[in-house]
Amino acid sequence: MKCNTSSTFEAGKFTSQQSHWWTSLQHTHRPNFLMIGQSHVEEVLRHQLDIPVTYSTQVNSIAESSSHVVVTTDTGKTIVGKYAIAADGARSFVRTTLGIPFVGTKPEMIWAVLDTFIETDFPTCPEIITFQKDGQSRVSWIPRERGMNRFYILLNGEITQEKAEASLTRSSSQRRKWFSTFEIKERVADTFISKNGHGRFLLAGDATHVHAVNGGQGLNTGIADAFSLAWRLAFVIKGHGGPLLLKSYDEERRTTAAGVIDVAAKLVRMTIRTALEYVDIIEKNAGYITGMGVAYPPTTPLVHDSKHGDFTAGHRCPDVWVTELPATSHHPTLDEPARRRLYELFGYGKFKVLFIGKQDPAAFEAQAIEWQQQVEVWHIHSQNERLSTLIHEYSADWVTPDEEAVVVVRPDLYVGYVGTDAMTYLQSAFA
Repeated sequence: MKCNTSSTFEAGKFTSQQSHWWTSLQHTHRPNFLMIGQSHVEEVLRHQLDIPVTYSTQVNSIAESSSHVVVTTDTGKTIVGKYAIAADGARSFVRTTLGIPFVGTKPEMIWAVLDTFIETDFPTCPEIITFQKDGQSRVSWIPRERGMNRFYILLNGEITQEKAEASLTRSSSQRRKWFSTFEIKERVADTFISKNGHGRFLLAGDATHVHAVNGGQGLNTGIADAFSLAWRLAFVIKGHGGPLLLKSYDEERRTTAAGVIDVAAKLVRMTIRTALEYVDIIEKNAGYITGMGVAYPPTTPLVHDSKHGDFTAGHRCPDVWVTELPATSHHPTLDEPARRRLYELFGYGKFKVLFIGKQDPAAFEAQAIEWQQQVEVWHIHSQNERLSTLIHEYSADWVTPDEEAVVVVRPDLYVGYVGTDAMTYLQSAFA
């Protein structure tokens, strides 16, 4: 379910509606929130795996050496591998056994969380609604799939399901699906890799960061951890990179976790302020909440501080439009060449070197032969005709005839480098 607006109410009266937090998102073809349950996301991901998933299995012991890891489960099974990813939750056995500190704060706040189907005469639409009571944003109403509704409710005193339901409205009937409480904790692991960044146990998800439910960033941040780690680990295992690649995962995702916790902390503390103040915080931090604005600092190994046009190192590659040239057009019968978005054309898993404008990719192609399975060469220019034999060649109206730049897009589609010397950047990445 798409969600493009948010409204605030007090004492049963409409006070405001906001949409800027969605429409202000840059370089994305879908500037909106998409409401979808975690179970549905997990089902989709599970069906894409080519190995079985085993549930209700616990780790009893772990060990690691300079060349491998050993994991023993409560079923008596022993697994030996080059690396192990520990995504075993906020009470992570692996993190605790490794002695990695998990520090932070614990505000004295407990939220009630209720998923329910309701019948009401309240005018509803697919948007986030914040109810203000006594000057405080006490209830958030989140639309869910299949007509379900999620409520985050801040209560005084004892937290019970009955009190949560009674606080919603007097003019609705409810069919409960799920109720829980969420005690606010804000913690991040000191390192996401064992042995102070040099080991073979790699932590991700709630094992490395926990925060308030406000903003719905938990599952999304965990998936982003996995997405950031998967390509690096694949490169290292195949011999195309070394410790620098894994070290960059630790530094980038710890920085992101700290940012996510900061946003969630602001949101949970703003619930005791007015609804408009609460919404203002969401608008200012929409980039983190959606994930579209998460950026990595230039202090990390795979981000070189540089920028050209809309391409900024450390930021997501912009989803700009390009035009297919005649020799590559999939629509030869049309008068107008087909315009495509980069994210329609891009695949994940390889570095992409974009030669913009007058930059000639020929010399680089010869140098990059040894990386041909890990690097793609693209040329985007202002001409309406092919300038080389490149498969990935397009024109774009945002490129000027005199423009000249080289952009390296990482396998996770973040910009790593902008300049003229892509070889040096890639050599350091593969070192």
